[in-house]
Amino acid sequence: MDFDALGRSVREQLDSKNAAREQGLRLCRQTVRLSANAIRAVHRSEAGLADELLSQALTCLNDAQAALKEHPDIRHAGFFHDAAKEYAEGMITKAVVFGEPIPTPEDISVDAAAYLNGMGEAAGEMRRHLLDLMRSSNIGRAEQVLGTMDDIYYLLTSIDFPEAMTGGLRRTTDAVRAILERTRGDLTTTIIQSRLIEALEAKEK
Repeated sequence: MDFDALGRSVREQLDSKNAAREQGLRLCRQTVRLSANAIRAVHRSEAGLADELLSQALTCLNDAQAALKEHPDIRHAGFFHDAAKEYAEGMITKAVVFGEPIPTPEDISVDAAAYLNGMGEAAGEMRRHLLDLMRSSNIGRAEQVLGTMDDIYYLLTSIDFPEAMTGGLRRTTDAVRAILERTRGDLTTTIIQSRLIEALEAKEK
């Protein structure tokens, strides 16, 4: 056997795999950063900036997928899933906050596991939005957002597949349940207080 030739061949393969990993990892990190910045823009009601950042995030995600196409073992190492999840979270958060239809996995070109986990994490952003609505006394809209959070939770609980297939969805679902219960309690307290104030004001008149 020509061990020198074998060594060159193996090194070339590993060099190619490592280069793909580095490129994919860099692009996935950019996707996460852009998605996080987009969510901040959403909460600041900067719709145009959020759209621009999410568009850039999708480009990075698609480029990462292309870079890792020949190396599925690296693509499924975890960081690509995390990037797709963050992008899904950004898209879903934007839709809920701006009153748009929630996109499907096909709409935003991510797989089911990343989409569902992103949807679960978006529930935390919905809580933040709901608290902002409560501070501005927009209780009706806050109740609508809580209803959406309810729908998300019940969807997630209906997904009964192995954790390896869903990317740790059970943990995400448990977190959503805690957020939902806390948010429901906060909103209920605010509604009761609002009604008491209204009753007292009516009595004074």
